[in-house]
Amino acid sequence: SLLVAVVRPPGYVHLLRRVGIFRSARPHEIIALGIGRTFQNIRLFQNMTALENVIVGMHTRTRAGLLDAALRLPRHMAEEKESREKARGWLRYVGLRGRDDELARNLPYGDQRRLEIARALASQPKLLLLDEPTAGMNPSETTQMTGLFEQIRSELGITVLLIEHDMRVVMGVSDRVTVLDHGEKIAEGAPDVVRADPRVIEAYLGKGAA
Repeated sequence: SLLVAVVRPPGYVHLLRRVGIFRSARPHEIIALGIGRTFQNIRLFQNMTALENVIVGMHTRTRAGLLDAALRLPRHMAEEKESREKARGWLRYVGLRGRDDELARNLPYGDQRRLEIARALASQPKLLLLDEPTAGMNPSETTQMTGLFEQIRSELGITVLLIEHDMRVVMGVSDRVTVLDHGEKIAEGAPDVVRADPRVIEAYLGKGAA
């Protein structure tokens, strides 16, 4: 939340090599730096279609100005057409083919999660922050979503920072894992190393997993 200005940083936060975030940075400016995110509690525009939600995610990447849009100038019209085609592509990518005109509020819970990810991807992030992305999903949905995370990493080359309580998901998709227990870091490292840590076993996996 601090990285995307939902919570304001105290001063300056260094991030992504030479990139930093000042306290005064606005969310759209942070998105333009290449940071996308989803929320633990779904934050879609519920009365907009799936396609429109994804197009919103592209607003930092468009070039036409307000005057172009107001006068419906050719530059705006061409860019609008391009945005719609790209948005359809992102919907297909996350598994929502054919749901373009469906209102977000009418989509099943799991599909709303996918739509949030499509909107985040539309902003062309270098770093994708996912906050409890499988919360409330059944095992089948969780497995499918885990596959999508792996696809994003391998095909798009996007760094994924995942906050998740489901250890199966974390261990299945992560190169490096940091484990917190009541706000305190108790382990960090490769998944196999973390999985074998006695403190992690006790806090998350249960002593029977040892």
